[in-house]
Amino acid sequence: MSLYQNLLLITAISAFLSIASACSDGQCKLLDECSSDGDCEAGLYCFACQQGFSGSRCVRSTITNQFKLLNNSLPFNKYAFLTTHNAYAIDGYPLHTPVPRVTFTNQEDMITDQLNNGARALMLDTYDFDGDVWMCHSFGGQCHDITAFGPAIDYLKEIEAFLSANTEEIVTLILEDYVGPNGLTKVFTDAGLMKYWFPVSNMPKNGEDWPLVSDMVGNNQRLLVFTSIQSKEASEGIAYQWNYMVENQYGDGGMQAGSCPNRAESSGLDDKTKSLVLVNYFHSMSSKEKTCEDNSGDLINMLRTCYAAAGNRWANFVAVDYYKRSEGGGSFQAVDTLNGKLLCGCDDIHACAVSQNYILEMNVVLR
Repeated sequence: MSLYQNLLLITAISAFLSIASACSDGQCKLLDECSSDGDCEAGLYCFACQQGFSGSRCVRSTITNQFKLLNNSLPFNKYAFLTTHNAYAIDGYPLHTPVPRVTFTNQEDMITDQLNNGARALMLDTYDFDGDVWMCHSFGGQCHDITAFGPAIDYLKEIEAFLSANTEEIVTLILEDYVGPNGLTKVFTDAGLMKYWFPVSNMPKNGEDWPLVSDMVGNNQRLLVFTSIQSKEASEGIAYQWNYMVENQYGDGGMQAGSCPNRAESSGLDDKTKSLVLVNYFHSMSSKEKTCEDNSGDLINMLRTCYAAAGNRWANFVAVDYYKRSEGGGSFQAVDTLNGKLLCGCDDIHACAVSQNYILEMNVVLR
């Protein structure tokens, strides 16, 4: 056999072995090539990110539950949570008005899916509209048929169902609020959510630690709600966001490398009389194509920048568009990094678990 024929044979064998060894049927790991979601391991899905890689690869689709991996025995502000920006503005959301919707979206799956995949804070825009409370984008400060998504109670009932089925989970709602007096109280009551309400009286006012997560769970106070209207804290018992939280600039102004300015409504990020830190990282106009890159290395770099701006405090909430889009680990890895930093000073929460297990094993040996 000639050298050329030998080379052809070797090439054919290599190609055959490559095909034969290609992963499928739930065996593909992070960043392995894939052709469908079913090829990928649990916690991954098959996605194409032109900015990050060619073809389709398995990328993360779920969060690491820090409470199950480690414990829930620390104050609420010692943990980090994935936050979905404009969680209600969902691709393909059923039409509830007589005209087609003409506005942008920020997420791709329903509230239930967002929660099941690990989102634990939802940013929602609430408006008085059509005689009820609705989730809506505004145009000229008002909700319109073409910018409305749906009645708030539909979304809130999904949250109630999740809290009912997941009795050790806490959900935070951050409301851009355009609802008149008592409208929110009524819709939360009608949705069956008041039984989970975390009272304003238990929230720290001067930068102290929050209650332990285990106590919040034990008392069934597992829904935190923040409003942008200051008067509602006294009148309806809905926490005024800026009494408890600092936040960086949203939109393009918050995506400048090396800079982390505060949002105008927020006090400075280094104001330690506020116990919670929120970092936004999404464009002023949402872009699916850009998001898979945004939610990856750029996001983690911004979290490090905002750590310094916040007086060496890691974020508790990280808010993104299209939270599942990434070049691999994405927003899920960003939250793993935050929890690692918060809980053990490590770059990943899984390192905290390894460290904890090592200490436990050493204690057993020393006994």
